[in-house]
Amino acid sequence: MHRRNFIAASAAAVASLGPLSSVHAAESGVSDSEIVLGHTGILSGSLGAPIKVVMAGAGLAFDTVNAQGGLAGRKIRLVSLDDELVPEKAVANYEKLLGEHRAFAFFGCVGSGTTAAAAKVLNQSGAPMVGGYAVSDSAREKVAGSGYFVRATFAREAQALVQHLTTIGVSRIAVAYLDNPGGAEVAKLVDTALTALQLKPAAAVPVKGDGSTNESAGKTLADSKAQAVIMYLGGGIGGEVMKSAWAAGGRQMFYGMSIVPGDVTARLVGDKTSGLAISQIVPYPWSEVDAGTKEYRQLAERAKVDIGYLSYEGYVNAMVMIEALRRTGRDLTRARLHATLKTMKLRVSNMEVDFTGASNTGSRFIEMVRVTKEGKFLR
Repeated sequence: MHRRNFIAASAAAVASLGPLSSVHAAESGVSDSEIVLGHTGILSGSLGAPIKVVMAGAGLAFDTVNAQGGLAGRKIRLVSLDDELVPEKAVANYEKLLGEHRAFAFFGCVGSGTTAAAAKVLNQSGAPMVGGYAVSDSAREKVAGSGYFVRATFAREAQALVQHLTTIGVSRIAVAYLDNPGGAEVAKLVDTALTALQLKPAAAVPVKGDGSTNESAGKTLADSKAQAVIMYLGGGIGGEVMKSAWAAGGRQMFYGMSIVPGDVTARLVGDKTSGLAISQIVPYPWSEVDAGTKEYRQLAERAKVDIGYLSYEGYVNAMVMIEALRRTGRDLTRARLHATLKTMKLRVSNMEVDFTGASNTGSRFIEMVRVTKEGKFLR
């Protein structure tokens, strides 16, 4: 089946299943007319800007299904709350989404500490969570049985980046990471990848999410004399740290993990951006070969959503959520959705997603791309 027909087929298949029974409609967050999905994540400040783009990409897929009549006559409604990446606020949001908004399942929730803190709430509710963003490997383990993550693990990203750098002869590698539990874990993953090659980090530098340590972090990286820096820094923080490092006399190359927004970084860094490479966890959004990617771009252009890796990841995650709901059918309960997800294999826009193994991570896809000074990506 062509990817452009994926959503239409999903909607048509379940629309033919007929009326819903009152038992089916009784499931929390499911009625005759809608399915309520909950989302909590940081939506404010520099770290919130890219999350809004991710969710706008997801909205492209959900809006398309809704415009075609929904799934079995039910339209998808997404309720999104800002938790400022604070675990206590995130837990309160999960509880509010379950209680006040009666969310049936969760989609696209953000952050490591926030996700780990909500493990008990998720487990007790029985509500599946699909397509989390920037969630560490250990947090994924804590919500095993509740969470289903599409993007490759950060361990795989770290290994891919270290392997690439050492292959081109770089041995002095530093890491700059967000000063939170997820960032600290990523730093350890980079250390593990280096240790496997009998190397040690030239420096491991935590950076505050509010940007208050950008200058000092850049100086520390410059003083480390690292040949390359692997960044786990969201929003505009990575670009500011790069500028600070260069201002302090550093000459490092910079490599970003997938949470680093290349376009935002390019606007901050300018001509020096051409030295930045980023590990991406979804296929190239500008592909002219894959029909699903073309469909995504057409939808994004019409909706005036930025075309790029952020919105494309949201779109791909939403496609996985839609297909899981479609396969579950009209007898839509949380238990049945879990059963569907645990046996689910699919190909979305030239990317394999498989939840049938022991891991709750569906994809292993990693691709290295370079960023131009205009904020464009080159494979």
